[in-house]
Amino acid sequence: MKINSLKKLKNLDGKIVFLRVDFNVPLKNGKIEEDYKIHAGLETIEFLLARGARLIIATHLGEPSGREAGYSVKPIAVRLKTLLRRPVKFLADPLASPKITAAVQALRPGEIIFLENLRFNKGEYSDDDKFAARLASFADIYVNDAFAVSHRAQASVGKIKKYLPSYAGLLLEKELNACARILKPKKPLVIVMGGAKIETKAPLIAKLAPSAQRILIGGALSDNFFKFQGLEIGRSLFDKGSAVFVKKFFKGKKLNSKIILPLDVVVKSKSGEARVVSPGGVKSSDTILDIGPATIAAYAVEIKAAQTLVWNGPLGKFEESRFKYGTMAIASLIAARSSGLAYGLVGGGETIEALKLTNMSEYVDWISTAGGAMLTYLGGGKMPGLKGIVKN
Repeated sequence: MKINSLKKLKNLDGKIVFLRVDFNVPLKNGKIEEDYKIHAGLETIEFLLARGARLIIATHLGEPSGREAGYSVKPIAVRLKTLLRRPVKFLADPLASPKITAAVQALRPGEIIFLENLRFNKGEYSDDDKFAARLASFADIYVNDAFAVSHRAQASVGKIKKYLPSYAGLLLEKELNACARILKPKKPLVIVMGGAKIETKAPLIAKLAPSAQRILIGGALSDNFFKFQGLEIGRSLFDKGSAVFVKKFFKGKKLNSKIILPLDVVVKSKSGEARVVSPGGVKSSDTILDIGPATIAAYAVEIKAAQTLVWNGPLGKFEESRFKYGTMAIASLIAARSSGLAYGLVGGGETIEALKLTNMSEYVDWISTAGGAMLTYLGGGKMPGLKGIVKN
């Protein structure tokens, strides 16, 4: 893999750099609840500023329909200003406004402009050529540091590269190098997959199955497999169209031997009672909300034997204290095995949230800022944001 790295640029003094970041962080009442992604992007920003670049930073936030005040990225610009301890000029004006052009022209080396939410513009969603050209017109160089959105064909990660010399930011480069260690793993490779959407997970399972020792399934993801097998899953979550994906992992009624499903699950009854049952013991009024103790023990054996670990998706409804034990146990095991005994990669918003609850995040080798993009990349899917920047 060859990466057109930002580090290859020898002269940035006075250059205007359009830096696409992914600072799509959770907001509540205009306040940032968690800023991991912003911290992760600081290295690239500081690298550019230290070399005299004039910086335009742009991100998306959520999925607004037009200019919705609740999706303004101003709070993110304010937080960035605090973290960098230097001025950050936030521009709320539409990108077609002469004020944007004037502000860019007035930029001095080491200064920052932060643009309003890119998704306030229809052209961003549609990867519009004219909108991409408008973005590019502000800058001399384009840097993509937004791995988490690089699987989207959107103007600020797609078409913009048509108009500017394009490079990978330091965070994006690290993300790709971490993924490379999974695609060519030190074996045994063990993958832990939870969450709900089989459609996004199936390509990764299929791509990594040949090199994996085991693929451990949990969370609502396992409900899709149980449903396909004709087992009762009660009121549990599952993808209605999951059969088309799940059946690929079966030969007749026999599941691929590398894919391991829960031996027991924790369910909540209609009355609210929690109990441990086998997959065949779920009642029509039950909801499966966690993996059980026998499953935790069996999965622990596989995790402890691994040399490479990948985890994406919680293994239960960890937000409820009664149903967090499976996810917490697996998170702790993966963290304990990482940083020396094995190489550990964790990705996905809820997955990272669960990992942080263990207070063991520091032991994991790489915590990706991406969820869907990581799955797409590892699964061999299209990555428009990497085209022209990365060659495999």
